[in-house]
Amino acid sequence: QVQLVESGGGLVQAGGSLRLSCAASGRTFSRYAMGWFRQAPGKEREFVATINRTGGSTDYADSVKGRFTISRDNDKNTVYLQMNSLKPEDTAVYYCAAGWVFGRGEYDYWGQGTQVTVSS
Repeated sequence: QVQLVESGGGLVQAGGSLRLSCAASGRTFSRYAMGWFRQAPGKEREFVATINRTGGSTDYADSVKGRFTISRDNDKNTVYLQMNSLKPEDTAVYYCAAGWVFGRGEYDYWGQGTQVTVSS
């Protein structure tokens, strides 16, 4: 089992940047694919980005491709989401997740979320 804690959210103006971090407990972090998801008010949770166990493969939602970058540091048990050129429509609670399968679904463990608010 793994526990996930997100940090780095906040209020930023449109065009700005934020870097989210997700720290994982336990010694098995490198065995999990990791993902970032987000949920805006009144909307369903949606996939943002994912990275495989080694960091060699990534995938992004079309809405963030070219603006967001997912990365991981297995020595620090941490996954990151660098968000650039932020838009008001990026406003949401962002969640990190861990799972056995690399991809846009099938995640077994979730963090509590961190709020990102982008003002226009």
